[in-house]
Amino acid sequence: HQNNNLDVCFYIIGFQTFSFISVYIVFLAFVYVVTVLFNCFLICIIVLNRCLHTPKFLAVLNLAVIDVILNTSTIPGMIKTFLLKDNFVPFNLCLLQMCVYYAALPLESYALAILAYDRLIAICFPLRHNSFNTLRSMSCMVGLSWVYVLSVDIFATGIMTRLSFCNSVRVFSYFCDYAPVFRLACNDYTVQWSVASTASIVNLMGPFTFILLSYFSILVTVFRMKSVSNGIKALTTCIEHLILVVVFYIPIFSIFLIGLYGGSVDPDQRVLSLSLASCLPPCINPIVYSLKTKEITTRALALVKKIKLAHNNHHNKKKG
Repeated sequence: HQNNNLDVCFYIIGFQTFSFISVYIVFLAFVYVVTVLFNCFLICIIVLNRCLHTPKFLAVLNLAVIDVILNTSTIPGMIKTFLLKDNFVPFNLCLLQMCVYYAALPLESYALAILAYDRLIAICFPLRHNSFNTLRSMSCMVGLSWVYVLSVDIFATGIMTRLSFCNSVRVFSYFCDYAPVFRLACNDYTVQWSVASTASIVNLMGPFTFILLSYFSILVTVFRMKSVSNGIKALTTCIEHLILVVVFYIPIFSIFLIGLYGGSVDPDQRVLSLSLASCLPPCINPIVYSLKTKEITTRALALVKKIKLAHNNHHNKKKG
């Protein structure tokens, strides 16, 4: 089958009935630029400041890297497909895009769970925080999440080569999406369906359940605190994380579960919702973290002052 598939090409035909598609794609291009700029800025601030080399900021750094990968896997391709009207994708390129997107999405899910772990240890075990939540343990968690997700992802993408596609086929999505592609196969795709449904349930429900349990423990700890102001202070450190969790899980859950088991969603509606659900969080995450985290705001302002000062000095030298 694999040799036959090398000749196969897919035509991406999401957004068939939307009249404002070019406006939407321009909006997503803006989202992509913001994603790359803000996340790279966040990565630079964390890497360049030794005082931010802590378990919490290692987790934030991990999320920023994943955010860039997630939006890079789809938005540039969408611009090419829908703005330049070039919707042809060869089989191998299709598998590559699928592989990158379905690695980044679960990694985002696990990254949010790792950040929940950081909050859980900081609030529920403050005295053991330094022994439980070390740079080494955080590095291990981040590393393990990458190894696990990439292993499952490579296997899931690999079994797509077992499918046989009879001719050039039309994919009803905005990129080479796993389920819309395997449903086009001429032979039996039960294995692919099983892997897709199991992986999406495990990779979304697993981290989400852990996050819920973490916040349940945090709330119990906060209610037991004698000082109300300490409790409020502890909860405010969770705000940025909670925003990210809501922004990421609610849209993704509704689309994936309805799409996988309902199957009655209007294709264009699904495509629009899914593209928004997976493109907006990577853009919002660095903004939320930059604005809500005092350490990052302070470093960012210091960096801007430094650049301004260097620019003024250069300008004065020129004048002199």
